[in-house]
Amino acid sequence: MRGPAPRRAAPGVVPPACPRAGVDRGPVREVVVTGLGAVSAFGAGAGPLAEALARGAARLSPVAPLRRLPRAPAGATSAARVGEVPLAAWLPPLAARRMSPPSRWAVAAAKMALADAGLAAAEAATAAGGAGAPDPATAVALATSFGPMSYTQRLLDQILDEGPEAASPILFTECVANAPAAQVAIQCRAAGRNHTICQREAGALTALARGAADVASGRAARALVGATEEVTPLIFAILDRFRALARPGAGGGGEAARPFDRRRNGFVMADGAGVLVLEPAAAAAARGARALARVRAWGGGFDATAGRSGWGTGAEILAAELRALLDRAGLAPGGIDRIVSGASGAVAGDRLEAAVLRLVWAGRPLPPVVAPKAVTGEYAGGFLAAAVLAAAGRPFGPTAGFAEPDPELGVVPHDGAPLPPARRLLVTSLAAGGSAAWVILDAP
Repeated sequence: MRGPAPRRAAPGVVPPACPRAGVDRGPVREVVVTGLGAVSAFGAGAGPLAEALARGAARLSPVAPLRRLPRAPAGATSAARVGEVPLAAWLPPLAARRMSPPSRWAVAAAKMALADAGLAAAEAATAAGGAGAPDPATAVALATSFGPMSYTQRLLDQILDEGPEAASPILFTECVANAPAAQVAIQCRAAGRNHTICQREAGALTALARGAADVASGRAARALVGATEEVTPLIFAILDRFRALARPGAGGGGEAARPFDRRRNGFVMADGAGVLVLEPAAAAAARGARALARVRAWGGGFDATAGRSGWGTGAEILAAELRALLDRAGLAPGGIDRIVSGASGAVAGDRLEAAVLRLVWAGRPLPPVVAPKAVTGEYAGGFLAAAVLAAAGRPFGPTAGFAEPDPELGVVPHDGAPLPPARRLLVTSLAAGGSAAWVILDAP
């Protein structure tokens, strides 16, 4: 039996001319993104990720096969992995050794985002003690699809091999999905509302929506929002057995995401983290902070035709939800001049994404569509970071892996030609299992 639709942040719209619209309580404040941090296959910081997006080039590395679960014939072999990225500048080794990889990456990305927002000095003073009491005004909303899988597997191995008495307390505290959000709160002294979002491909945008709702309504003075994920041989093998991952040999090519391409055969899994700092626009302006993007509206939907782990066919359902979001924001589809699509190369997922967009635009040409997951991969925070970089005016290269349009989809992503700066962007993420999330970003 299917359960109820997943809970998500209340739909919201925060233009100054529209007080209280769509937010569940409290005064509505305009929300801006003032900081961005990332840990990805391209290294630490948003700069290397922006350069990769401008080139349109993914970076994959091998995933070791499992001894007890042989790799499927012609199965996936590579993912967008973080590798040995030095993080000591943001996370002392003594603290890092007590954290799972997703927690380490999330904490480092959060501290990068705070520094990018110009809040690092205040955070350092807080961590030093004295005036550094935990800040109840800072919220955290972090998404993950599988949680700290490596620590979970290690804990289970200990229990099964040596008995319950051998279970490590450090592994135990880090094997739950909310461990990364908790570590971000501890290390950044964020004692406000703390959310862990588990909505698969839609998780990162749902976390952004949750944090934006907290800031817009006054429940938080700022929010750290994002996503973190790790690639482990076990979860990689399981996803490959379900034929979710891109495999070699599609039309003679190697493993690649190929969003919207006729030859697409799955997504590229990624690990790492991406974290944003959200603040009220007035507060950011008062302290002289620059905005990377303005969060105009957010909302979500649920496709009840989807199975627990598969894609649905309810394009009309999701298109109606997206139209409602645009209506609440006072926008027509023509008011959007860039789409940041969550298309990942998933065969059914990209089909659903294309169908929703075509229905909403109702025969009118789509604005330019960028598909960052061709570079960033799926699940980690790279997609969210890419959306903010797009709003900030950073260039995007050609869509990696795209070569053959799919006539069934009718969507051709960005070819790398220069694009004029976008004024307003629709960021869209549909998920296996039925969840959907959308955010409308304005250029700063």
